[in-house]
Amino acid sequence: MLIELGYFPPVAHFGLFRASNDIWIEEWEHYQKNSYRNRCYIATSREVLRLTVPLQKGKHEQQPVRDVRISYDTPWQRQQRQSIVSAYGKAPFFLDYEQEILPFFDKKYIFLFDMNWEIFEKINGLLGIETPFYRTQKYEPTELMATDWRNKIKPNEAAENYFYWSAYPQIFETVHGFLPNLSILDLLFCTGPEALSYLPELK
Repeated sequence: MLIELGYFPPVAHFGLFRASNDIWIEEWEHYQKNSYRNRCYIATSREVLRLTVPLQKGKHEQQPVRDVRISYDTPWQRQQRQSIVSAYGKAPFFLDYEQEILPFFDKKYIFLFDMNWEIFEKINGLLGIETPFYRTQKYEPTELMATDWRNKIKPNEAAENYFYWSAYPQIFETVHGFLPNLSILDLLFCTGPEALSYLPELK
């Protein structure tokens, strides 16, 4: 399974990881805008909120994703930390995972890829996904040795067509109904050690 690296990726990404015998993370692509590479979505009492990592100015789509730098011109880490605590502070398993997740908002990473990679490793460990994962050594426009999922799951396109979803209890389900593809943070804070059993399955 070959896929790009996201920022607190959506639940669908981890459904793919669970379904694969091994996972390859694309490290040598050019950065793509309007993707999960620097954004995630959480549910609040009022809305589905987008959390975006600001990037240093430049033509990112012409830049290798490995070289994209994070901007700290605004206090985005503090703001996003507060948003997550506000949204999930009363979730059943927030206290179990806050010390695993919130420290990511205290560390200032230089490169987006490095931050996403550490988040990816942490979340896999918390979910208990034991599938081996590797990083690509060079960019290949088409990947013959893996199922290529790069750029298939996008924020503005429904992922429902690819998966059978297992609904799980969400904090604001009475307000929004069930939201199937939020950040993996939603699934972790809401279901805790049962999260793995709620990951969607490929159709």
